[in-house]
Amino acid sequence: IPDGVYEGTSQVDSDGVVDEPLVIKMKVTKKGEDLTFDMTGSSPPCRGPMNSVIATTKSAIYLAVKHVFPEVPINAGTFEPLHIVEPEGTFLYARYPRPVSGCAAEVSQRIAEAVFAALTKAIPDLLFAAPAGTSGNLGVGGYDPERKKNYIMYLFTGGGYGGFQGGDGLSNGCSTIGISKMPPVEVLEQFYPVLFEEFSLREGSGGAGEFRGGFGINYAIKLRRGEARVSMVMDHGRTGPQGALGGADGGVNTVEVTQKGKRYRPPHLSKDQDIEIGVGDVVRVQTPGGGGFGDPKKRKPESIARDVARGYYTEAEAREKFA
Repeated sequence: IPDGVYEGTSQVDSDGVVDEPLVIKMKVTKKGEDLTFDMTGSSPPCRGPMNSVIATTKSAIYLAVKHVFPEVPINAGTFEPLHIVEPEGTFLYARYPRPVSGCAAEVSQRIAEAVFAALTKAIPDLLFAAPAGTSGNLGVGGYDPERKKNYIMYLFTGGGYGGFQGGDGLSNGCSTIGISKMPPVEVLEQFYPVLFEEFSLREGSGGAGEFRGGFGINYAIKLRRGEARVSMVMDHGRTGPQGALGGADGGVNTVEVTQKGKRYRPPHLSKDQDIEIGVGDVVRVQTPGGGGFGDPKKRKPESIARDVARGYYTEAEAREKFA
């Protein structure tokens, strides 16, 4: 990494209580053998559960660096040249009794995204556009009258990875922090009173670029028996994963619940709790696509033609996105 100061930003949609984005400002300074990460100026502590404890904040930075240099082993020496200015007074340095349940699965990925955005300006050949960056936490809980017992079905879902120098992003990859993806839908349907009406690739959700982002997924869950409550903690519902070096942002996360024929969308876009559903009601989710890398006008015509042939874009969409 060349010596210099590199800056990047990212944001959490909201804390789930106050409908305002939480901004992460990341300044990375490279001097000699040392890297210093400074988040001064990030948003203040929040009321909802999206505050981050300092252990998670530091771990997210270490994770981001590991993504950039995967061949470097993890040991005590790995951390010696990495210095973190502890961001006291921000939501990235939570103190008791601030709620923090969303930090490990969601805020950590926004922190890593801010690091990626900063370092892309220094070493673009080693970096990539932003990935989906959400674990897609969704819980459905209730009482199954057929099995005569309570249940909670909890899902982590995949999304698109960002494009990178030389290649398109992975589609339906697991989250940046390494959480596993959901089990096969057939297994979930055996254990819980649900039917997956759809589980498909979210075509066109990857950001356009010389190397496009990978695609997220669509899924729809119908309740078959009893009543249930639905809660979710997701992100990238307000803005999609960032493109890099002229690439377009990936598609945003969307959630929609159909209750007795009426459509409901969470006021905080990607976060809500205790949504009541009954038999026949459906929960629909679209996960984010990855950001695009590089100028879309530089994408090879044969790559665009291949995407159209595979149904990823219509011809009209391809013309619009890639000129």
